[in-house]
Amino acid sequence: MRVLAAMSGGVDSAVAAARAVDAGHDVVGVHLALSATPGTLRTGSRGCCSKEDAGDARRAADVLGIPFYVWDFAERFKEDVIDDFVASYAAGETPNPCLRCNEKIKFAALADRAVALGFDAVATGHYARLADGVLRRAVDADKDQSYVLAVLTAAQLSRAMFPVGDTPKPEIRAEAAARGLAVADKPDSHDICFIPSGDTRAFLGAKIGVRPGAVVDADGRKLAEHEGVHGFTIGQRKGLGLPGPGPDGKPRYVTGIDPDSGEVRVGSAEELQVWTVRAERAIWTSGAAPDGAIDCVVQVRAHGGTAPAVAEATDSGLTVRLREPLTGVARGQAAVLYRPDGAGDEVIGSGTIAGTDSTAPLAGAR
Repeated sequence: MRVLAAMSGGVDSAVAAARAVDAGHDVVGVHLALSATPGTLRTGSRGCCSKEDAGDARRAADVLGIPFYVWDFAERFKEDVIDDFVASYAAGETPNPCLRCNEKIKFAALADRAVALGFDAVATGHYARLADGVLRRAVDADKDQSYVLAVLTAAQLSRAMFPVGDTPKPEIRAEAAARGLAVADKPDSHDICFIPSGDTRAFLGAKIGVRPGAVVDADGRKLAEHEGVHGFTIGQRKGLGLPGPGPDGKPRYVTGIDPDSGEVRVGSAEELQVWTVRAERAIWTSGAAPDGAIDCVVQVRAHGGTAPAVAEATDSGLTVRLREPLTGVARGQAAVLYRPDGAGDEVIGSGTIAGTDSTAPLAGAR
């Protein structure tokens, strides 16, 4: 096949491109320029898409002996990922920009251009497995990225390749070193790629500005003031502007965010428990919604937060009723469904969390 290898400048995408070459494909490397100011987007292991990364990707392509190009997607990235991220936080949500980047940039804008140029597939360094249209968790559970890939449609998955998903990360680094790739020991990127400082609250504050509101308890009593709901997320414990724990001596957590009134509600850990999750924009990896309710395991954050559940497609998306409660479930994140049988690593589908309910657990739930 003709394969376009998306090369970020890191070790994973370099080895993914190398494996595509080894498999006999006609491979071309491409680095996505996602920032209008690339010199500002790396601080050690934080950030990406810098001139340094583009240079690392080019050198890896030279070692592999494949053509290499840089494509400017900065405007599209700003509109579909950064602006969406800011608007979501302003609305009291907690978005995951990697989900949007995969959905809108790497497997939409990039893949569409690749197909238009005659390529059959796009290969990336994501840690996930894909066979016969079935998306699965990676072998390396600590690096698994199936959660942030669960927004891909069946058509997008049909044009995707994840060559490193069957290998633990240490072995990928060893393979890169054996191939003579200089990125073998390059640190992994952390946090949000377009916020190299790691200070999300400061980044959002500069974009959104001050929007004063109150921190209140479950009874609506004002406990403190804040400068904007964008500084909070469901389940947050630190940085609440409170002098100490609650009257019972226990920690307080963010349990609710109202972007219209500006109120941030805090309460106990028990108040964070959720039994029902409602999601919009449902995407089913098979291409079709299931007929009726299905057993599944649901994951509500990129790392952790799983529970057995029953899910059902609705006119607006999907409803997930949990057999065990989850905490820290925030609007804007994704609810990703996995099959409960076998290894439990097969992705069924996903939806963007729009609301939750802390009552009415399933019969027999714990």
